[in-house]
Amino acid sequence: MPRTLIRKNPSNFKTLPLFVEATPEGLSYQSVGMPLNFSQTLQRRRPVTVADTERFALELANLGVSVRLTLHWQNRDYWVLVRQRRQDRGDVVLKLISGYVPAHELNLPLHTAIQEIAEECLLETPEGWLGGRFNDTWLPAPYSSALHYREAMPFRLTPLSGAARPVRCANMQLIERPRAYVHLPTASLQLIYDLRLDVPKEAKSLSLFHVDERLEGDQLVARLDRKRPDLYLMPLQDGQPLAELFTLKKDQLYPASTRGLYLAESFARQEGWLVRDERIRWKDWVRQQGLTPPGKDSGLARLRGKAKQLLKKIVPRKKVSL
Repeated sequence: MPRTLIRKNPSNFKTLPLFVEATPEGLSYQSVGMPLNFSQTLQRRRPVTVADTERFALELANLGVSVRLTLHWQNRDYWVLVRQRRQDRGDVVLKLISGYVPAHELNLPLHTAIQEIAEECLLETPEGWLGGRFNDTWLPAPYSSALHYREAMPFRLTPLSGAARPVRCANMQLIERPRAYVHLPTASLQLIYDLRLDVPKEAKSLSLFHVDERLEGDQLVARLDRKRPDLYLMPLQDGQPLAELFTLKKDQLYPASTRGLYLAESFARQEGWLVRDERIRWKDWVRQQGLTPPGKDSGLARLRGKAKQLLKKIVPRKKVSL
């Protein structure tokens, strides 16, 4: 049975519409109008059009933030993706860890991004759940009333290299240089931070889980479902992704099916400052990236090879009489 970790009143969340100006040299945004609650924000997330991909000025519904999180575990790097059923769009996708930026953090979306990691990416060991640090700052422990967090041995978050073009909130340039795009179907500005998560070497028998809030009636409810970890690892080789997905349970990687899979729009093609698609098929993204999917029968072939070796040891060869 899924375990309920926390319940929230969605009316407590407030964000602000944005006025965005973009040029080939950079993008800036500032808040406009009055604070909106969650349902009011969803009503504003309707398609918009822009004629020039590099130069425009328009009002958008909200600011969203995502993290392209590179997890470093046992001397390998992996991108972290999470499964989400998007109630406002009626689909299921794998996406980056992401969330809405509240009104009081519009000028510091990095803080929202770090909190989203703490809420959505859970690392479990037999001794408890791992806390985390970003530089010298402790991440929040959002489910401390339901889960036991270990005080020792935190994971560490560090920034990776940022985007080439600057993004500003009013006249203040955002630190860590997030990648930015305007998502036309939802009239939103999206920022993507590039961060690295180092798992402590002492963390043994590690399992990873995704927890996401869902609107149920008049409450936002976060649940942990051990049967559906919903957090996936995409291995990297020399910094480039491989066309494979895994889940991690007790230090063991388990292949995940990509059949019929969709990725969220942050993986779709970006033109200038714009992303036009709602989602992209996994196989289309793999083709765009020039990646080679693993052989369908490679796992079966390895099993057959091991079986043949085992049979050779067990069944002696027949002697040939001369």
